Amino acid sequence: MRISFLFIVYSCMFLSCNSSSESNEVPLKVTRQMGEFEKIDALWLIWPTTDHKVGESVEKVTLSIIESLISDLKIVISCADDEVLQEAKTILNEKYPNTTNLIFKVIPSVEIWARDMGPVFVELENGNHAIADFNFNSWGYTDTLDIASKTEEKFDERVAEKLNLPIISSTMISEGGNRELNGKGTLLVSETVEQGRNPNMTKAAMESEYHRLLGVKKVIWLKHGLLEDSHTFLGPLDTNTNAKAYTVVTTNGHVDEFARFINDSTILLANVDGKDLEDPIALENHKRMEENFKILSESTDQDGNPFNIIRMPLSETILTTMSPGDYVYDYIKTLDYLDGSQFPSGDTITVVAAASYLNFIITNKVIVGQKYWREGMPVEFKRRDEEAKTILQGVFPNRTVVMLDALAVNLGGGGLHCISMHQPELSTN
Repeated sequence: MRISFLFIVYSCMFLSCNSSSESNEVPLKVTRQMGEFEKIDALWLIWPTTDHKVGESVEKVTLSIIESLISDLKIVISCADDEVLQEAKTILNEKYPNTTNLIFKVIPSVEIWARDMGPVFVELENGNHAIADFNFNSWGYTDTLDIASKTEEKFDERVAEKLNLPIISSTMISEGGNRELNGKGTLLVSETVEQGRNPNMTKAAMESEYHRLLGVKKVIWLKHGLLEDSHTFLGPLDTNTNAKAYTVVTTNGHVDEFARFINDSTILLANVDGKDLEDPIALENHKRMEENFKILSESTDQDGNPFNIIRMPLSETILTTMSPGDYVYDYIKTLDYLDGSQFPSGDTITVVAAASYLNFIITNKVIVGQKYWREGMPVEFKRRDEEAKTILQGVFPNRTVVMLDALAVNLGGGGLHCISMHQPELSTN
């Protein structure tokens, strides 16, 4: 779930240490943020402490990611407190008793979305690294003064302290899942998200901050993300069934759900199958993705070169139910719905998963993607899983592609990419 309402236990601790990030500002020039397809030294994950829906284990998904990558690179396991640390160590040290690739850190956090509030490692003109620190308001569900938001906003600063890295901060709100970079100066963002988070900033002002914090030379503004990634408080969505479906505390359109750089000149972009257009969610996604395709087709990179655009299928819409006692349900029943609808508190509801084949993790030797077919589901889900895997293998021919059932994570509003963060080999001298 994109924001927890169970954060009160942390409040006293974090208010006492909530110092201003401005005091850590360093007047150093950022040259770039690396592309995720470049060599990395480690991948950060946050150890989960709850499930978004009863019976859908986020811990199981996390363990599957670790199993897929443990021989490839270091994995940093961030734990919210000492109790969580002991739990994670007990499980992982028993499973991997002889590995040196697991690193454990205690860093306060509420949620698992390391991509959004985790450490953004950038290169400086002197060859060293720093952490770019944007502001945070829990994906637009609260404000920057909310205790949970402040806890998450401090996450990257605490990483910087542990790694002895300088911080370059901004009051601008931006999440890592809405920024795709090619490593040479071009940035893709979803306009709906960035302008929604910063209604009082112009595009020019935001671009200036991308340049200052990330070394960006060119910004390409894509219009809208996927419909099932809409803010939950906007109201439930029409479906091709009789039920309306609630989104699951989603971001309102993060770019990593629909467009990804797989090298410095090639973009994977979501595509809706024509057979799905009777589904109102898929029909709207088709309109949005074709608009984004037109923008990308008419755009160039930082050097004026056109992009190679490869289309990636979207899964059919995945609907399931949630009931009282499910973590997401118990939060979204507290929201005020802007469409005037009333949440049917106490009743089972239909929800739509934040499902996408674009939300994959890139590492040095392995690509970790998402799959959706389960026993009893239509064969079309399996066919698209296989098509997505084939495309990923084609664009990453020198890496092994592993597809994981990530629905437990998707039911919290994101995917595998959202719960991970890349770390390059750091230089601080």
